[in-house]
This record gives sequence, structure tokens and C-alpha cells, in this order.
Amino acid sequence: MTDAHLSLDPAFEIAPVNRRLFGSFVEHMGRCVYTGIYEPGHPSATPEGFRGDVLELTRELGVSVVRYPGGNFVSGYRWEDGVGPDRPVRLDPAWRQIETNRFGLGEFMDWTAKAGVEPMMAVNLGTRGIQEACDLLEYANFPGGTHLSDLRIKHGAAEPYGIRLWCLGNEMDGPWQIGHKTATEYGRLANESAKAMRLIDPGVELVLCGSSNSQMPTFGAWEATVLEHAYDAVDYVSLHAYYEEDGDLGSFLAAAADMDRFIASVVATADHVKARLRRTKKMMLSFDEWNVWNQARYEGREQGGFEEAPALIEDTFTAADAVVVGDFLITLLRHADRVSVACQAQLANVIAPIRTAPGGPAWRQTIFHPFALTARHARGTVLRVEPRSPLLDTARYGEAAQLSAVATLDDQGVTLIAVNRSAHEALDLTADLRTLGRLKLAQTHLLEAGADPHATEAAVVPLTNAQLDGGQLRALLPAASWSLIRLAFTGS
Repeated sequence: MTDAHLSLDPAFEIAPVNRRLFGSFVEHMGRCVYTGIYEPGHPSATPEGFRGDVLELTRELGVSVVRYPGGNFVSGYRWEDGVGPDRPVRLDPAWRQIETNRFGLGEFMDWTAKAGVEPMMAVNLGTRGIQEACDLLEYANFPGGTHLSDLRIKHGAAEPYGIRLWCLGNEMDGPWQIGHKTATEYGRLANESAKAMRLIDPGVELVLCGSSNSQMPTFGAWEATVLEHAYDAVDYVSLHAYYEEDGDLGSFLAAAADMDRFIASVVATADHVKARLRRTKKMMLSFDEWNVWNQARYEGREQGGFEEAPALIEDTFTAADAVVVGDFLITLLRHADRVSVACQAQLANVIAPIRTAPGGPAWRQTIFHPFALTARHARGTVLRVEPRSPLLDTARYGEAAQLSAVATLDDQGVTLIAVNRSAHEALDLTADLRTLGRLKLAQTHLLEAGADPHATEAAVVPLTNAQLDGGQLRALLPAASWSLIRLAFTGS
């Protein structure tokens, strides 16, 4: 057993908890849309064809914003195909699918209203460009009196959709991307697209494509170049990252340490460009694709024929995956001063917390639980947590702290979330809470993976050993575990 210590003080704030950190992602890929969130004729289907069971689970998950329609899919997508009564069937070369377009912008906006989430729309800057992005924005957000806004009204949406968040393409640094561009090509296109879109709707918030992952050979240089071109025209730069065990459980449990370094590197690059350009605006980050994904098992679809809604990367998640996902959320919250948007990829079936059977049930995967509990209890303001923790020596990520933790403070109390990253050793945690006032233990939650990290079911149980005495919180965190402790104010 090892020891770790931390202290919380209400004066040491990082930033308010932005609800957009609890976002998700719906792409026209595999069964995320068709038989995922949308399945007319399903026993639970709404009149619009949305799966009612998935809607309920989405609300339970606590999702705040959903990015759509991609992903690689968007770089070959004609948005006009998904509106109005005449929907052409198209080939989707990104995932070698047949796209029926039965689900498009109008259906997505209706679905977001029922799910209670904010839409985040991506435009195609792969095979298309400035004009098509402006056309989509006009159709979606202009009140009426023009051809495209009147077309939306004709299609049944009398009020503008008012979409605020827009992604300027997807992973344009990736050679796999349809319409892949150099940093200079993309930076200039994104800048001009952003300027034109703001002429139509000055209130939009725009996300610039950063690197597809931190292992890209152009990482860092890509961000520096595209930001030099588009710094003044955009609000966020994106990050994408996926992690997998790959046979090394010790490194995998510390994967969030790599996410932390990724965020810090992008912040440093953005601030360098800010200094070079002599700007005062702080560039924020949108971590709009992140999750566990066993990519080694994915063989791609280059050899397969075109199919309608094939089953793609429908990973079954483990207890260890759930602990790591919980740690990713800790990391995002710890960077709440710079990361304003985050989207777990994806919502249903495709490496997702929610799985479905066509015509059958929907169910929660292991990674559902830390997301739902964090989204429910992490509110108010993120407090700075600098724990004194033993270090783990990992083969993939070098030294990483055994304890990963974050805390939030709100009017009702404090939430402390902690992960013990050691695969084998328990961690005795002491937290000094005396500066926070009178508190009592309200709820405790534990998800443990140490006994069987590859179990495909993971129960969340109370952390029964947590004790609060004289402003000192003590808890024994089992090996490979995620914990959430909620403390409530008791008054004077």
C-alpha cells in the first residue's frame, strides 16, 4: 500500500465547470445513426423514428453537446442530401458505406431537442468549401426571406435552428481524410470560411482542426501554421486522441497522463502563436474526439464492399477501460481553464457507452458509468488539486503519478474524483478539506478493475471505507479503481 495527500482550498480555482465538457459525437458511421439513435419501427421508437430507449440513456448519461455528422464522413458529405422530401442514396467512401440519407440535419435537430443537448455541426472542407459552408449556415440559422432559409421553412422548421458551435472540417492533417490538405492550404481555407460564415451569423463559435493525434509527424507544426493563418477568425482549436491497452495494462491505466501532455503542448503552441501575432485573445481548446478504442483489432474496410449501416468498431469495453475513461474526464476538468468543449466518440454502438441490438434492447457499457456520474456531480468551479503521490514507471508514457484527482466546488458541496492508476497496489488517500467549512459525506461511488481488469461488466458500488473526521477525508482506493466522493455542506 502507498500513501497520497492533497489539500483543497476554495481560493485556488481553475475555472467554472463548462457543461460542454460532457459532450458526445454522432457520426454517419457503422450503426451509430441507423439502429443506434434512429430506428423507425423499433418498439421504443418515437413518431419521428428515434429510439426512445437510447434517448433515455442519453439523458441519463448527462450528455450536453453532440458533434455531427462527422468525423471522416463529413469530408465527402453533401448536406443537401439530408434535407427535404427527396433523399438520394449515396456512396460514403470514407467508411465504404451506402448512405440512405433518411437521417439528416432536420432529424438531427429534432433529436437534439428531444435529448436535451446542444448541436455541434461540422462543415465539409474536404470535397467542398466556403460556399457550401455558408449555404448550410444560411439554411440552418437565417430567419427567413432568402432561398435557403425559406427552404428550411418549407421543410417544416419555421424557426431557425440557431446552431452556435461549428467545426471547420475534420482531421484535415490526416492523409486518410478525403480532401486532405497541407497546413497552409487548410489554414487559409479555414480562415476564409470562418470570415465568410461570420458575415452571415456573427454569433457562431468556430473550431479549427488541430492534429488528429499527438503522434502525427506534423503535430505542433500543424497547429502553429493553421493558427497563424486563422487565429483571429476562430474560437477553438481541436484535439483528437484514442487510447488502447495493447497488452500493457500498467501503461494503459496511465494513459490520461499522455492526454494531459497533449493538452499542455497544444496550449503552449497556441500561446506561442498568440505572442508572435501580438494578440490578446486566448485560444481555447475543443477536445472533440476522445475515447478508448482498440485500434489494433480494426482491419479497416478497404477490402469490404459497400454496405448500409455495417457493424463497425463495436468494441465491448472492460472494467479497466471504464477506469481510464474516468481518468480522461478528470484530465479534461483539470484543464477547464483552456478546454471548453469535449466530445467522447461516439454515442451509440461505435466505440460507444451505449450499445443497441436492431429491434432489440439498448444497454450501458462499462464506460457509461464514470461519464454519467461525473457529468451529474462535477459542477460549479474546478479547484486546483496538486496531490503528493507516488510515481509509476510506465513503459509507454514514462513516469506518471499513481493518483489522478480533481475536485469541484458548488453551493451545495464538494465533489472529489480520484483514480488509482496502479494495477496492483492500493492507495491510502488523505485529503485536507478544513478550509472548505463544515462538510459531511453524502455519496460515494467506486468502480474497481483490479480484480478482473478485462471483465466486460463493472458494478459501481459505495466506497465504504471513506471517512471524514475533523476536516480530514481518508479513503483507501483499491488498485486500478475510479472513485467519486460527494461531500455536502452542513452549515455553521
